[in-house]
Amino acid sequence: MGDKIWRLGIFDGGDLVAIALVVRVKAKRGTFLFVPHGPTMLCIAGNPKSEIRNPKQIQNSKSQILNTFLNELKNIAKKEGASFIRIAPILERNGENEKIFRELGFRTAPMHMHPEVTWELDITPSEDRLLAGMRKTTRYLIRQAVKNKDIEIIKSCNVEDVDKFYNLHKETVGRHNFTPFSLEYIKREFESFAPRPPDAELSGDAGGLDNEIAVFHGKYRGELIASAIIVFWQGAAYYHHGATSLKYPKIPVAHLLQWEIIKEAKRRGCEKYNFWGIAPDGAKNHPWAGLTLFKTGFGGEQKGYVKTQDLPLSWAYWPAAIFEAFRRKKRGL
Repeated sequence: MGDKIWRLGIFDGGDLVAIALVVRVKAKRGTFLFVPHGPTMLCIAGNPKSEIRNPKQIQNSKSQILNTFLNELKNIAKKEGASFIRIAPILERNGENEKIFRELGFRTAPMHMHPEVTWELDITPSEDRLLAGMRKTTRYLIRQAVKNKDIEIIKSCNVEDVDKFYNLHKETVGRHNFTPFSLEYIKREFESFAPRPPDAELSGDAGGLDNEIAVFHGKYRGELIASAIIVFWQGAAYYHHGATSLKYPKIPVAHLLQWEIIKEAKRRGCEKYNFWGIAPDGAKNHPWAGLTLFKTGFGGEQKGYVKTQDLPLSWAYWPAAIFEAFRRKKRGL
C-alpha cells in the first residue's frame, strides 16, 4: 500500500525466536509505528527446537523478546519522527500477558486496530455434529435455506468479484458503523493470497485448492444479498470481510452462505473457522451486537487477545490519544 515497513527477526544464540512486521503510519494525528499481530514468538508457538517448557519460562521469554524488540523499535521511531509505538498483539488476554506490557511502559490504546475479541469454531466434527452444536434458530434457518431453490451460493477465486463484494460491503459499513478497508487494500490482499506462476494452468473453478482466498456470494433470485471474503491459512479459515443486505430480512441467505463456507473449509482440511471480530461481553448497545448474535449462533467459543497497546514517546502522542478516545466514544465502541 506504499507504507514504509520493516521485517524484523529476533535471534537467540543464532536461532530465530520471534518475527514481526513494523509499519510506519502517517496520519493527521501524527506519525507512529504499528506492529500488527506481533511479534510472533516462534519459541512459544510450537517450535520443536524450543527448550521452554514451564509457564514461568514462557513468561520470562516473552518479556525478554518484547524488551529486545522494543529497543529496536525505539531506534526506528527516533529516526522516523514517530510520537508513539502501537502494538496489536495476538497473545491470549490474561493478567500475565497484560503485565508484561505494563512493565515495559505501555498503556491500553484508545482505539483498537484489529478485532480484540473473536469467535472461533472447531470444524473437525462431522457436519451433523456441527449442525447439532448450533443455536436452534440458526440450524433451522440453514435447513430452510437449503430447501429454498431461489437461494444460490457461488464461490469465486476471481479478483474481479471483489468489486461486487465491495458494493454490498459499503451498505454493511453504514449499518454497523466501522471504518472499512479500501477497495484497493482488499484487492491487493486478495491478489497476495492467490498467487500463481504465470504458466500455471487454472482448474475449472479458477484455481480451486491452490488459492488461499476466495469470495463467496449468496444470491436470492439472482440478486446479491450476502457476500464474504475468506482466507484459508495454516489449517484455519478466516471470515475476514463480510457484507449483507437487509432487502430480504426473512430469507436466510447469509446463514446458508456461512454453512457452505464452513463445508468448503472442511473440504480443504481446515480444523478451525474464525468468524473474526465480535462485540465484547455485555456490550448490548455495541454496533456489532447484531453481528455477534449471528456469528455465535453457529457454535464455537470466544477468543480474547491482549488489547492494543501504546507506548508514548513524546508529548505529541496525547492529542492523538484524546482524538481517538473521542472518536471511539462517538462510534459507541
